[in-house]
Amino acid sequence: MEETPPCLPAKTDLAIIGAGPHALTLVTHLLQKRQTMWGKFLVFDKSGRWMSRWQNQFAALEIPHLRSPAVHHPDPNPFALRKFAESRPHEFFPPYDLPGTRLFDDFCQDVIRRYSLQQQVIPLGVTRIEPLPHLFRPRLRLWLQDGKSIIARRVVLATGSSKLQLPNWVNQITSGYPEHKLCHSSSVDLRRLCLTGERVLIVGGGLTSGHLAVGAISRGAKVDLMIRRHLQEKLFDAEPGWLGPKYLKGFFAEQDYQKRFATILQARNGGSMTPAMGMQLRREVRSGNLRINENCQVVMAQWMGEKWRVQCSDGSQHEYSRIWLSTGTKFDVTSEALLQEVLEVYPIKIVNGLPVLDEYLRVPGCELFLMGGLAALQVGPTARNLSGARMASEKIVPAIVKPSMALSQLRSA
Repeated sequence: MEETPPCLPAKTDLAIIGAGPHALTLVTHLLQKRQTMWGKFLVFDKSGRWMSRWQNQFAALEIPHLRSPAVHHPDPNPFALRKFAESRPHEFFPPYDLPGTRLFDDFCQDVIRRYSLQQQVIPLGVTRIEPLPHLFRPRLRLWLQDGKSIIARRVVLATGSSKLQLPNWVNQITSGYPEHKLCHSSSVDLRRLCLTGERVLIVGGGLTSGHLAVGAISRGAKVDLMIRRHLQEKLFDAEPGWLGPKYLKGFFAEQDYQKRFATILQARNGGSMTPAMGMQLRREVRSGNLRINENCQVVMAQWMGEKWRVQCSDGSQHEYSRIWLSTGTKFDVTSEALLQEVLEVYPIKIVNGLPVLDEYLRVPGCELFLMGGLAALQVGPTARNLSGARMASEKIVPAIVKPSMALSQLRSA
């Protein structure tokens, strides 16, 4: 039975769009600094629940544990997860005590209970953000999927806004094919599949493609993993030096945003596997269940009615029953539908799709804040990660709890 949206007020002090780990991190940091903010904010997510998209993604790919160590989570106290897990030490994975998926989810639900946050989530998606610049104090009107609207003094976009990156050859496929036979990794749900006797092509060299390969093999498939360069192994998305002043001091001192963007790309350096996943994949190669084609790309794919015929850059040709694209996502503020009207009224500098925000991660001149990958130029290469959620919260919270300071900045912007 669908949840009935509660009766909405006409206005709110703070509206947060999205109820994932970033939004949860922001809210806990906000309440730690200013308990009186409780009840003065609303969170909009069409699922009506905290963490639902995160839960679905981890469950669909059967991811056993996080890639981030135990200090990275939504609670302001870095040791809170450790304390919560005192009776569950077996749910940490080597080499750096990475929390198991179940443990992390249970902990987040505990945070939600402790801060009494469930009732703040409105089970409606936001379809449009309309700037109201002509009022004495500019506001933002959020239009909701049920056709109603609410006026917010401040808005935080914490949806993890990114668009799927698809290889060029996908757009050149001329014949129609069943949707599930070629899809992005974000659409794959391993729990629903039986792949006995199938050969699956997975394109991409990141950790997601590793989870997909292991999941497909466990369901009876043979898998080809195609990577356009060498398979890279590293523990984290970006080096731990990016979590503190070691690297960030120089990053923030750089005033050329093109150089900041290049640094972000270099620090993340595309997709990579953890050493543990690399070991698992090599085991499957030895068992004959997996082929890893490095320095190789798809040149052309044709749907032959029941199978794909794929031509590769090394000159080889193969047939597959399905293709999964683990080719990642791209952050581009110009393609984020919710931001179009705001950017028309408050035009800002954009560098390779990333907006140049003020020091509070706000669109200059406007009380709209961005979290996640879109804030990378101000947060650094780990902006989309759990550590980035904490760093973003530390920048946004002062502008909310000390509005006088923030508004003077806003007027001079």
